[in-house]
Amino acid sequence: MVFAHRSSPIPVYVQLADTLRERIKRGVWTPEKPLPTLEQLAAEFQVARLTARQAVQLLTAEGLLTPIRGKGTFVTRRDEPRWTISLHTSLADLSRMYETTTPEILTIREGNAKPPLPSDARLGDRYVYMRRLHSTEGQPYCVIELYLAERLFALAPDEFRTRAVIPALLRLSRAKIRDAHQTMTVGTLDAGTAHLLRVSTGAPAVNVERIFRDRRGEVLYYARVVYPGDWVRWEVDLAI
Repeated sequence: MVFAHRSSPIPVYVQLADTLRERIKRGVWTPEKPLPTLEQLAAEFQVARLTARQAVQLLTAEGLLTPIRGKGTFVTRRDEPRWTISLHTSLADLSRMYETTTPEILTIREGNAKPPLPSDARLGDRYVYMRRLHSTEGQPYCVIELYLAERLFALAPDEFRTRAVIPALLRLSRAKIRDAHQTMTVGTLDAGTAHLLRVSTGAPAVNVERIFRDRRGEVLYYARVVYPGDWVRWEVDLAI
């Protein structure tokens, strides 16, 4: 089986890991039986043994595979339920969803960032930029890039660094949000984001853009969020 796109900028071992991950997801390999050996994987996918080993090591680091000395490599047994994230249509409901989130800051820049919005958007003087990985019960479910008005960040910097931003923002009496809007589109995951979310490169993604403004129309909060497609459930009551 020849599967790799040799002209792709994505390393071949990452492409192979994506293919193996999909097989695990479909139940082709189970915790009861070992995976094929590195030699067998290399022969099936027509790659070097080193490439097969790198792919298996990547999935082992993600927790999907477990090597057992003398027996082989097995799919990690998991008893967790399947999570979904509801894209709520009320800010209060969205905030409650994020209360169980564990955030990890990947990047933070204080004071010198500006939201990438059209020139007619009314922006404040300074914003704090954060790129974060959000997880629930140890499972990553979204990568978020956000811009928060520095004057609000300064009111509770420790909370904004260590907890979900939206619930923390709503707890501030000085955060006078006039309107909140979100836009959802569907796409695919790039290699870097897929790796963080422990899913395959090119898997379906739900992209959400959120913007909150104050009474003067100034942007208080702007975020771009990427969810794996199979984690998202969107329910809307239709007017009759």
